[in-house]
Amino acid sequence: MIEALISYSFLQNAFFSAILASIACGIIGTIIIEKQLIMMSGGIAHTAFGGIGLGYFLGIEPLIGAMAFAVLSALGIRHLQDRTRITPEVVLGMFWALGMALGILFISFTPGYPPDITSYLFGDILTVSRSDLIITVVMNSIIVITIIVFFNAFKTYLFDEEFAQVVGLPVVLLETLTYILIALTVVVLIRVVGIMLIIALLTAPPSIARQFTYSLHHTMLLSIALGIIFCLGGLWISYVMGIPSGAAIIVIAVASYFIVSLLKDYILSSHN
Repeated sequence: MIEALISYSFLQNAFFSAILASIACGIIGTIIIEKQLIMMSGGIAHTAFGGIGLGYFLGIEPLIGAMAFAVLSALGIRHLQDRTRITPEVVLGMFWALGMALGILFISFTPGYPPDITSYLFGDILTVSRSDLIITVVMNSIIVITIIVFFNAFKTYLFDEEFAQVVGLPVVLLETLTYILIALTVVVLIRVVGIMLIIALLTAPPSIARQFTYSLHHTMLLSIALGIIFCLGGLWISYVMGIPSGAAIIVIAVASYFIVSLLKDYILSSHN
């Protein structure tokens, strides 16, 4: 595997993509767990499919279209939740279905043979291109820099939103940034695990990390480390066994979560 990594550029792209995805996943996944935004992130992920279809239709990089759709849908979801009486579940359901429907329509309107969208739906880290990697680097940089700059503000906002308002923190801005960062993370993960499997990779590493620490930055760091293990492990298994990489990554992540949870419960029960 190491010799192949040195020899083949597609494996190098996959390796670096796994590292970058793990960083974004560890940071934003922790925020999603703390703010209970799991279904919202799933809604954004599926809405991004509309942008992928639009990218193919316009002849531009599909991930750029996905990024535009994801960010706009995140802002739209937040706006409707704040300004209307529509329940959040209904808003998410409508955006979820609309994004998938628009993606299908745009792809059907695309001239020529229909493109293969399997890697975007279910992930194929071995097909990550150099342009995909560049886009991922840019979005990852935005995520990391934003969290570093506003870390203390985010920490207060996550654990006590009312206190954050009392001390004068821009809660509305922090909430908007949170939604935008989730959208960017979704796009980072699309080529790694696919739209259909994003929620699992966003939630499994931080859920495991929270069983060992309640510190926000420790949870983020441990989630990043776990994400790297899951992504590289899935990459190795998919390369050796010739199976879909996204599915391999998710199976490892979810299985690890259940194993850790069961072992922890067993240890705690045996000590009582």
